[in-house]
Order: sequence, then C-alpha cells, then structure tokens
Amino acid sequence: MGKTKEAVVVAGALAFAWLAIELALKPFLSKARASVDKSDPARDPDDVPDAAAPKPADDLPDVSASQTASDDVADT
Repeated sequence: MGKTKEAVVVAGALAFAWLAIELALKPFLSKARASVDKSDPARDPDDVPDAAAPKPADDLPDVSASQTASDDVADT
C-alpha cells in the first residue's frame, strides 16, 4: 500500500504544479497559443518572399558599347 500512496502523492503534486504554472503564465500562454493557431504551417519563415528580394539594377551602363568604341580606336 505504501508504493500506491506514494504514486498518488507524486501524481497529485505533478498535477498541482502543472495547474500552478498554467495559472501563473496564463496571459503568455494565451498569446502563444493564439499565434500558433493563426500561423500557416506551409509557410517557412526563413524563406524570403519574392517582393522583399533585392532586384537587379537595370540602369547600369552598357559595357558592350564602350568596348566597341575602344576596339575601333585600337584598330586604327
């Protein structure tokens, strides 16, 4: 009977500790659970969305035109 009583006391202490933590951290746990419920499991937060990706600059000077002009000078 001693082992059974000890097991019941341990289970009761664990249940009491769990309830105490739930009550003490209720605001934080509520916010965390709400954000988990709203999250999209298919979206990886480490992936950069296409809109935020840097775009290459199109206003770079045309290098081929300057090379052609320098080639013409070298031929003469």
